[in-house]
Amino acid sequence: MRKEVYFAIFTILKVGVLVGFQPIENYKRGDPKKEMTLNNDKAIFGGGCFWCMEAVFNRVEGVVEVESGYAGGETNNPTYREVCTGETGHAEVIQVIYDKNQISYGELLDVFWQAHDPTTLNRQGQDIGTQYRSIILVQDDEQKSIADSSKKMVGIKGEFKDAVVTEIELLKEFYPAEKYHQDYFRDNRSAGYCRLVISPKIKKLQKKEIIGEGEGD
Repeated sequence: MRKEVYFAIFTILKVGVLVGFQPIENYKRGDPKKEMTLNNDKAIFGGGCFWCMEAVFNRVEGVVEVESGYAGGETNNPTYREVCTGETGHAEVIQVIYDKNQISYGELLDVFWQAHDPTTLNRQGQDIGTQYRSIILVQDDEQKSIADSSKKMVGIKGEFKDAVVTEIELLKEFYPAEKYHQDYFRDNRSAGYCRLVISPKIKKLQKKEIIGEGEGD
């Protein structure tokens, strides 16, 4: 019973601020993003709630921009509510634009493994459902080869007690999430989910020197 009550409270902390309390304009897609340059490339990762992943990767040196969105499913241009049903097949993901002269795809993967628990199937903490699965969406054969090797190395090193269940798939389409999801942690630090879930994760990774300081830290 105690676990069920905790889950109910956790759900209210996260969903209560989203459903029915957002101005209509906030349901629009994210703002136009920066143009790609020859030095930049993209990586797409899913590791539970995209608010958490976005906050983490915004603090990685060499990362130019992070955008929350949906990928890995079949529904075209899905909404947050549709993705939450689990019926679209999409996962909550982030699209990371990074400077290849400062950080490599392999180094981003090193952060990815530490930013979430890749051993829990369709779950990160109290976030439960296929939309919270651990997934790497690759753009080409080169990224797939690096991702496969990185996942294999994590297993060889025994960094986690249980087996890694992270999916590695070819990206079909990345759909930007609604505007209110973008930079969520930056703009909503006092929200319960941010204080109880994201802030402790940020501090833990900063203590390990996996990520750096961010705006407002």
